[in-house]
Amino acid sequence: MRTFPFCLLAFVVLSLSACAPVGPPPAFYDYSGPPPAGRHGDLIRYKALPNAPVGSRAYRVLYKTTAEDGTVIPVSGMVVIPNTAAPAGGRPVVAWAHPTTGVIPQCAPSISTLRYLMIPGLDAMLKAGYAVAATDYPGLGAGSVHPFLDGVSEARAVLDSVRAIGAIPGAATNDRFALWGHSQGGQAVMFAAQLASSYTPELKLAGAAAAAPATDLAQLFRDDLGTTGGNNLAALTLWSWSRVYGASFSNVVVPSAVPAIDTIAARCLDTVFSSSAKKKADVSLSQAYFTVPDITRVEPWKSIILRNTPGVLPRSVPLFLSQSTTDEVVRPSVTFAFARKQCEAGRTVDLDVITGVTHEWTAIKTADAAFRWLQDRMNGVPPLSDCGRLPSIEADPAKA
Repeated sequence: MRTFPFCLLAFVVLSLSACAPVGPPPAFYDYSGPPPAGRHGDLIRYKALPNAPVGSRAYRVLYKTTAEDGTVIPVSGMVVIPNTAAPAGGRPVVAWAHPTTGVIPQCAPSISTLRYLMIPGLDAMLKAGYAVAATDYPGLGAGSVHPFLDGVSEARAVLDSVRAIGAIPGAATNDRFALWGHSQGGQAVMFAAQLASSYTPELKLAGAAAAAPATDLAQLFRDDLGTTGGNNLAALTLWSWSRVYGASFSNVVVPSAVPAIDTIAARCLDTVFSSSAKKKADVSLSQAYFTVPDITRVEPWKSIILRNTPGVLPRSVPLFLSQSTTDEVVRPSVTFAFARKQCEAGRTVDLDVITGVTHEWTAIKTADAAFRWLQDRMNGVPPLSDCGRLPSIEADPAKA
C-alpha cells in the first residue's frame, strides 16, 4: 500500500527531494476551533494550485467531514476541474481514494509536488469532462493523526469530497459520481460504496472501481508480516490505532520494536530513498517484532480489524476490481476471494486480471480499463459480470 513508484516515475524530471514533504503542512491546512455550522461536506476554504493538468484548474480544499467517533472535523484534499464549459446537466464527479502515504499530516497527497501524478487516469477523466475530487483522508494535511485503515472515516471523507467540489465556483457538478481507489484507497472505496446511500443520499453512485483493494485485513496482515513492506504497514497500523482507538501495543511487541515503529510512523512513504534511520528501523523490526504469534487473533486488534474489513456492497452498486497475479502486498487470492463473496451475494463484478506488475503499479496499469468501465457506468450502460468465470481462489502464484 505504498506510493513511492509515482516518485520513481517522475524521477527523471524532478529533484530527489520532490516527493518528500519538508516541515509542517502549509498554513492553509491549519484550522483552529470547531468547523463552521453546517453539514458534513460543506466547503470551508479553497486555494488555487499551480501547474494543473493542461485544460484544467486545480485547488486545495478544506472541508467538513465526520470522524470515526462521529464528531465533525476539517479534512483536506484536492479538486481538479476541466476548463471546458460544463454540459447543461452539470459535470459528473470521480472521487479518487489514494493508497497509503503515511500517518502524519505532512503525508497528504495534496501537499506533494507530484499530486497530479498520484491520480491514475486523471487526464482521461478531465478530457471526458469529469470533475475529480481527491481527499487526503482525516489527519493527513489537516489534523494531527491519520486514522489509518479506518474504513468509515476514510469513506466519509471520500463522499464528502464530492459535496465539497460542488461548492467551488464554476465547478458545475451534478449529483452523479463514481468511486476509484487503490490499495488502502480500495478499502475506502468499498466502505464509501456501503455508506453512500445513507451518508450522502442526494448523490447518485454510478459504480465503484478499485485496484488491489485492502479487503481481508487479517489475511493481508498475515500474508505480509515479515517482509519490509508488511512490517512497515504493521508499524503504521499499530502507531495509528494506538492513538485513534486507544489500543496500546506495549503487550504485543518487543520493547526494541517501539522506537522502530515510531521512526517509520514519522516519515512518509513517497520518498525516493530511505533515510539511515528508516533503514535501521527496518533491520530492527526484521530481527524482533511481535510477542504474540498472530496479532490478528488478539484483542482489541482482532475486533478493530474486523470492523475495518469491508463487507458486501449494496446490490445497486456495480463493482470493478483490478488485480495483478504477481502482487506480493495484496495477494491475488485475497482479491479473488472478495470478488467471489460479492458474486455469491448476487452483486455484479467486473474483474480485470493482469500479470507481471507489482502492487504499486496496479492502479497505473489498469487505469484505462477502470476509466472505460466507470465511463460506461456514468453513461448508464448496464454492467457485464465476470462472476461466472472468476479465477480460482487458490490461483495465487505468490503462494505456489
